[in-house]
Amino acid sequence: MEEGFSTSGSTALFATDVMAEQVAHALAVNLERVQARIAAAAQRVGRSPQEIILVAVTKTQPVRVVQAAYCLGVRHFGENRVEEGIPKIKALTETLGAITSPYERPVWHMIGHIQHRKTAQAVLFDMIHSLDSLRLAERLEARAAASERVVPVLLECNVSGEASKYGFSLADWQRDRAIRAEFVQTVRTISRLPHLKLQGLMTMAPIVSVAELARPVFASLRALREVLRQELPDIDWQHLSMGMTDDFEVAIEEGATLVRIGRAIFGER
Repeated sequence: MEEGFSTSGSTALFATDVMAEQVAHALAVNLERVQARIAAAAQRVGRSPQEIILVAVTKTQPVRVVQAAYCLGVRHFGENRVEEGIPKIKALTETLGAITSPYERPVWHMIGHIQHRKTAQAVLFDMIHSLDSLRLAERLEARAAASERVVPVLLECNVSGEASKYGFSLADWQRDRAIRAEFVQTVRTISRLPHLKLQGLMTMAPIVSVAELARPVFASLRALREVLRQELPDIDWQHLSMGMTDDFEVAIEEGATLVRIGRAIFGER
């Protein structure tokens, strides 16, 4: 895994003013359990745990909790809302810079739906997982160009057909050639935008009673990536962002490189 979870750092930067000792301990225990589950899932299918990036989803979590997770070794953080994430990015950056320099920089992932009027802030994240239309891509391109940035992005794909999910509508992509061809053409257009760097795909599986029921969704996204690799071989299709607290082990077995986990780390909201 890209980042380790050594509890020895938990008393380092923020321990005296972040949270009670017992809460910090619970967070450390949760992180170690998640790390062990990631490693076990990877090893079951002959993958290295080092291939999996844990994105700790800090939605609704206060800055002090994000700081505590950083002290425990977490380096990738995911936010669902731009307006909630930007203040956390600024606060953690300022705190780290004030205490130690240089420091290992946290990586911020925008994993939630992006409203078009918030694209200027969205391009401040290190990676966007939720690019779900050509129109949004064009707006992000304009904002990234104005900021003189190249932003890594993932294409959010609704391969389950669930109406409540965002993403490119691709439930029938394996059966319907027209849907597949249209999507490939859209991806080709997005790939030409110079300030967006395509790096893979993202999906959200339906909420299911048993994690195994989500497997077909993850397998479908993996298969879609293989089609894109053949059609657009010059693009780096390294990432599959899929799997959350209830199903991340199955997602890893199906090829996930980024897992977005909140509840298993931070507890119930």
